[in-house]
Amino acid sequence: MAESQNTTLTPTEVQNIGFQGVHAQKNSTSSELSNEPIILDIEHAVVEDDPRIWSDARKNAILFIISGASMIAGLSANIQNPANAQIEQQLHASSGDISLSLSLFILIQGNFPVIWSAISEIKGRKLVYLFSIALFTLGSAIVAVSRSIGLVIGMRILQGAGSSAVIAIGAATLADIYEPHRRGTMMGVYYSAPLLGPSLGPIIGGALTQGLGWRAVFWFLVIWGGVIILAFLFLFKDTFRRERSVTYQKVLKKRVREQGLSEAKVESQKISEKELESEGGNQTGSKDVEAQRTVIPASAIKEVKLSIADVNPFPPYISILSRKNNVAILIPSGLLFAFSFSIAYTCARTLSMYYNYDALTTGLVLLAYGIGSVAGSILGGRWSDRTLSRLKAANGGISFPEMRLESTKIAMIWLPLSLIGYAWVCQERVHVAAVCVMLFLAGFFSIWIYTSTLAYIVDANVGRSSTAVATNSSFRGLFAFIAAEIAVPLQDSIGDGGLYTIWAAVMVVAECMILLVLYKGRKWREAGVEREK
Repeated sequence: MAESQNTTLTPTEVQNIGFQGVHAQKNSTSSELSNEPIILDIEHAVVEDDPRIWSDARKNAILFIISGASMIAGLSANIQNPANAQIEQQLHASSGDISLSLSLFILIQGNFPVIWSAISEIKGRKLVYLFSIALFTLGSAIVAVSRSIGLVIGMRILQGAGSSAVIAIGAATLADIYEPHRRGTMMGVYYSAPLLGPSLGPIIGGALTQGLGWRAVFWFLVIWGGVIILAFLFLFKDTFRRERSVTYQKVLKKRVREQGLSEAKVESQKISEKELESEGGNQTGSKDVEAQRTVIPASAIKEVKLSIADVNPFPPYISILSRKNNVAILIPSGLLFAFSFSIAYTCARTLSMYYNYDALTTGLVLLAYGIGSVAGSILGGRWSDRTLSRLKAANGGISFPEMRLESTKIAMIWLPLSLIGYAWVCQERVHVAAVCVMLFLAGFFSIWIYTSTLAYIVDANVGRSSTAVATNSSFRGLFAFIAAEIAVPLQDSIGDGGLYTIWAAVMVVAECMILLVLYKGRKWREAGVEREK
């Protein structure tokens, strides 16, 4: 399916850490009977208690838990909006302070997943889930009792960091348990949960603020975070398998070399080709062992323990960005998310200023965008998988990640048209029913495309899906931060008509970049793989 990604050990290292572990891999019998080097797809390395053969009931439970957790990210970004007036009044804050609490939240939420992703590739998914959501819950509790706007801003940053993990690790968890041909559908289901946040957030926040005050909004988040922590603690089984992680294998390889350097120099003088053949079956000597592109044996993984000190998030991050196909798909992915954040933010202002709607009514109107997004996520994901299966069958049973992007073409025509429609419906203050229709269509077609780009990012980065999705989150956060900062000035100066006509043009550029990846991405990706070897 996607390219094979593996690590290589020298003959001495293989001898030192237990070459026999290699024979636990698939196809070992046939490989031992030939002189051909063993080439294994790291994503399908044999592991104990393989998550991909778990029952559908267990997989569905995991999908349900991480979807519930992912709602935290969407809710916490928008649930504060209806309470801003009360916060400003009671804490003697300025509108700039309120704006800073929102924009810093989304910036940190977008960029912190790079850290969580690196930790999860060493210590596993469950630990990261528990620790990050505990941070989010703690931050929410402190905001709820804050007496100063400075403390609110600081704890909103902590909330952003804590709520960000599931954005990257959630998609990686799905990659752990599902084969590529099912990921589009499951990504669609998973991503539909946080998409409800921009719509449900204002409704819940408005109801709680009007009924109980602004602090109730954050106590609600404390309760939600507590429920998710209990679900992960008692119902979630870690899906991470070290043998299938490129990041873990590279770090482990480095540690093996460091720890066994002096021993390796001595042993390399003692090991003959005959001894290597006796350990490695019918291999053709040290040269062939060096040529073997295999994952580090399980015996070495048990002998060498890695810690948080071994985590360096930047090399994997840079590795993702070193491939042209990744950069070319991450930019439109970030633009799609920035548009989504912008429309929810500016539409609330339009409904408040020109339609005289309160927070609760505004939330109900924005629900149209949320429903469209959920529908686009689920149906777009299914169509993505169907397209991949169809093209795979037409290609003699061979598929590659770029095939999935073919499914985005059907939405590319309608997304810019939907944005232009929304722009001028709002500009001319047409009846709110027309606004709801345009919101639904904009949400439907934008997320239809986004679901396939997210699945592609996972499929095209075998063995480092969490790092790839974390990098995607970084782009999303940066672009959304910029969109949040420029949205209001542009809306005030050129109106919704001008602002979303510009967004329609930006979406055309994003679609052209996706098409570029569709037709050129395979060549770029394979060139990147060869360069990394």
